Amino acid sequence: MQKGLLRFNKWMVNLLNAILIFVMLALVCSVTWGVITRSVANFCVRLNEWTGWQPWAWLPTGQATWTQELACFMLIWVTLLGGAAAFGTKAHLGVDYFAEKLHPEGRKLMAVFSHLVVLFFALAIFVWGGWNVVSDSLSMELMTPALGWKMGHVYIALPVAGFFMVLFTIENLLESLGASVNENDETEFEGKAK
Repeated sequence: MQKGLLRFNKWMVNLLNAILIFVMLALVCSVTWGVITRSVANFCVRLNEWTGWQPWAWLPTGQATWTQELACFMLIWVTLLGGAAAFGTKAHLGVDYFAEKLHPEGRKLMAVFSHLVVLFFALAIFVWGGWNVVSDSLSMELMTPALGWKMGHVYIALPVAGFFMVLFTIENLLESLGASVNENDETEFEGKAK
């Protein structure tokens, strides 16, 4: 069962990474297009002021209005899904100084407790709270000003990231519960205690 769970975890992390690559590419393209349109627009306005000549009247006269909004939304998705992907690979920062001072059984108990706390918060805040934000936004028909998207579609990143965090937390919890206390860990603990 654990091999199947590890394979599923690897598949989910690879899926998240592929989505993150696509969203990051869209973010870079959006920001780049915003910079280009702003720079070209400033040049066209200055050229018109200096010479009165408008050879490129079809060029934009300001930054594309949608680029900043799209970049903001893509940053939300990258942040939330990136956090979930980091969670899946156990890449988040952890302070284990005090946990390392515990007996191996205490370390296991501490790991199980921390996974249960993370599971509670992922379910309560990301999944349940995120779903409430999405449904409230969709029911109020909140729209984005430049793109005309429904804000609920932007906020759906919260429950999606929460779903991945819950899956990865359950996997980590099962891994911690299934881990046996190693005899080497006990002798290492006894050596530190002396």
